[in-house]
Amino acid sequence: MNKHELLYCLDQELLDKLFGFCYARTNNSHEAEDLASDITLEIVKLSMGDGEIENADAYIWRVARNVYAKYSERRREERERSFTGDIDDILSAIADEEPIDDGEEENLSRIFRSISFLSRSYRDVTIAFYLDSKPTAQIADELGISDTAVRQRLYYSRNAIRNEVLNMDKIKKPTLLNKIDYVIWGTGNPGWSDPRNVCDRQLSFQIMYLVSQKPRSAKEISDELSVPMIYIEDELNVLCKGQYGRYGALRKLDSGKYAMNFVLLNKDQIEKAWAIYEACIPEICKTVKGLISEKKDKLLSLPFLNKKVTLNAVLWQQIQNMAWDFNSCVKKILEEKYFPGVNKPDRPFTVFGYEDNGAYWGGGCDGIEARNILGYSYVFIKNIYGYGSKVKLEPHFHCGKNISNDERLQIAIRSIDGLDVNSLSETEKEAAAKAIDEGYVYRESDMLFTKFLVLSEEDRNLPDNITDEYLKPRFATAAEKVAEKMAKLIKEVLPEHLINEYRMVASLADMPVLDSLILNLVEEGVLTMPEGNLNAETVFMTVRK
Repeated sequence: MNKHELLYCLDQELLDKLFGFCYARTNNSHEAEDLASDITLEIVKLSMGDGEIENADAYIWRVARNVYAKYSERRREERERSFTGDIDDILSAIADEEPIDDGEEENLSRIFRSISFLSRSYRDVTIAFYLDSKPTAQIADELGISDTAVRQRLYYSRNAIRNEVLNMDKIKKPTLLNKIDYVIWGTGNPGWSDPRNVCDRQLSFQIMYLVSQKPRSAKEISDELSVPMIYIEDELNVLCKGQYGRYGALRKLDSGKYAMNFVLLNKDQIEKAWAIYEACIPEICKTVKGLISEKKDKLLSLPFLNKKVTLNAVLWQQIQNMAWDFNSCVKKILEEKYFPGVNKPDRPFTVFGYEDNGAYWGGGCDGIEARNILGYSYVFIKNIYGYGSKVKLEPHFHCGKNISNDERLQIAIRSIDGLDVNSLSETEKEAAAKAIDEGYVYRESDMLFTKFLVLSEEDRNLPDNITDEYLKPRFATAAEKVAEKMAKLIKEVLPEHLINEYRMVASLADMPVLDSLILNLVEEGVLTMPEGNLNAETVFMTVRK
């Protein structure tokens, strides 16, 4: 059999056998879980390679024994290291915030180092119990495990730290123990150079966290993270070069220290920014409802090419533009009043982000186009999508999608004027069935019709013009208030070398507007959420003969 077929062998029966194999050798369920995971991961990695296997069962168990051998050797080497001192006394002193005398400082450094080498399941309970002073019952509730399991893990961790802590030189600061994640967005052409492709490791995030607070030298970063300089220097080089050496996540300052090369807000900063916009949501929604009440007939009378046009479809087609109208008003005031003469960075792509705080807003709008296809000289299709905590809209496609290779989109284009099902081949009927299932078209008798809203290319701006003409003047007062507060925040959070990226701070701050507007209009019964993961309401098409 081919190595690629190894994945089919990883059924529940084999996974149970692997766990039994590991438990028999470790006599500890948690260690067995970790070891079994390592074996499974190694099998998955090997399945990605080429080559043939004569006996899959024998091959898998050979892999299991090899992984266990490496595991045993690693454990043996770690147990040879020595440790002096009472770990319980020192950890209890930390939890009780008691002063640590000079004689215990070196052991404390070693303990911190050892904690960082524990697997996550043990590290989490150790930090929560000893460093955060949480009772075992609370830890059990937060982690979704039993109180007994918490106590077992604490017992194992104490023994592991006592027996396995590294014998090394005195360390002044511990490794950062908390996992850090970021939500990083991009605008422009990511194919030019995308820093996100080289800063997806936890070490990258830890370094970014430190330098986002203030510029730091490689030595300062090394000391702070308790990571040898050789690794820090290599990581800094990767982060500064970025993809293709054009645009990195970090930059090296004239002082020799490293700083962020794009806007990256911490939790406190992003929450302050969101709060500024969220305070104006009621006023924004009131103005939008005024637009719908006064202009719905005009919007519905536009020359759409569809057989059926509903107000709900038109509002979805405009919902992102409504949010953009307010956000663009704020940015215009920032540009003209608070940051005059500050030009945008001259590059094809820019990223901006914030420290993950568990709240997610926003999404995207991706457009694709084709020329001389299915009787049209030009076709443009865009879809909006959302990845927010409260509003999730699945994308039909992303930038770069080739329309000529998508049978469902082709069926939708052919169905603008109606498409007779009887004229389709069997293959085309299968594509049409998928197009119906995924919200591209609908069927009436033997005819298919496009569900996406469609306008002629020369009329594509008509809906936006109606919305812009009504909303922008009425948004002015609220936008002025937001811009004033945002200008103050931007000057507080942005270092001087990133001041020309102030617009990205505004883009992060205004993310709640679209989702909040959608939720408010749905709650008021003005807008109806699309049914299913994929739908027609979030897609808009323009064509030219």
